[in-house]
Amino acid sequence: MSNWKNMMTHQHENGSRHCAHGAIDIHSHIVPSTFPKWAKGPVPSGWPSTEISDCCHRTVVIDSRPYRTVSDACWTASRRLEDMDRSGISVQALSPMPELFSYWLDAHVAADLTRYINDVIATMVHEGRGRFVGLGGVPLQNHDLAMKELHRLKHELGFAGIEIGSNVNDTPIGDPKFAEFFAEVARLDMSVFVHAVRPTGMDRLVGPANLQQILGYPSDIGLAAASILTGGLLRKTPGLRIALSHGGGTFSALLPRLEQGFRTFPAVAEALETSPSIQARALFADSLTFDKEMLQRVVKVFGEDRVMIGTDYPFNFRETDPIGRLHDAFKQEPVLDRLKHGNARAFLALDGSVALDGSVT
Repeated sequence: MSNWKNMMTHQHENGSRHCAHGAIDIHSHIVPSTFPKWAKGPVPSGWPSTEISDCCHRTVVIDSRPYRTVSDACWTASRRLEDMDRSGISVQALSPMPELFSYWLDAHVAADLTRYINDVIATMVHEGRGRFVGLGGVPLQNHDLAMKELHRLKHELGFAGIEIGSNVNDTPIGDPKFAEFFAEVARLDMSVFVHAVRPTGMDRLVGPANLQQILGYPSDIGLAAASILTGGLLRKTPGLRIALSHGGGTFSALLPRLEQGFRTFPAVAEALETSPSIQARALFADSLTFDKEMLQRVVKVFGEDRVMIGTDYPFNFRETDPIGRLHDAFKQEPVLDRLKHGNARAFLALDGSVALDGSVT
């Protein structure tokens, strides 16, 4: 067993103790403080770098253009732990900032970048001493390279799962071309967290670029969720644990129409085979809705045993009081316990009481 695997196994065991009764945030991101210089020739298009903004912030630069200025909470474990303590979070799942998925880069370039970012996550997991769990990235634009990194995440780094985009260069994740990859994820008993990236419909938005996060992200997540059902992914891979960011986005609003379509159109019924409302309860979702009534709707759609805390930490557009949001929406202690930590523990398979179907035994 490699040194990384030894360390990650130790952190995994510590994390199980931390999350026994403490809240778990499955939706948080990292950005490395620096990126390595490309040493194999001319710098490839899309290769990121960082510029120091001030003592606590750096700006990610892509193709000579500022992409986003981020704080040192993106790469400093101690800073994250302080913020977690203030917000009542015991364990965080760490995943890449979505723009770092790099599906649009040459596959081999993306594989190098993804490997570096995953190593940064692994270092932070080690520094977190049991309070961080890794959800790594994979270069999904290339099946073989994605499989290679998936196995490294599992066997060398000891990660709990992966984070993927809602689409891969405009191909929805429910497309059959990804079925073999997801089957291997399930075989390895790893989890999948789906985050919006480069959403469709941006040409229909009128206003500032921030509307991509505000409106584009939930729209793309809703369509990604629908593609999981209509593409038959859950039927083909029944053991897959897959979670949707941003409360499943627009999916809760799309589901009644999909259900009615299932009852109305034979072609839709043939594609789905099973009621979409029933299939939806095999998915997981995070709580990132910014609204009590919407959160209650998400729990109704996916089930009390399928919704988990998600904050989008450490970015500005995030949930700052996740525990308070849950207590505002729900009063029953057993439900709150599941939403705070029980469901995430099942999704991430953090201890031996988790069955392969994601239920707590």
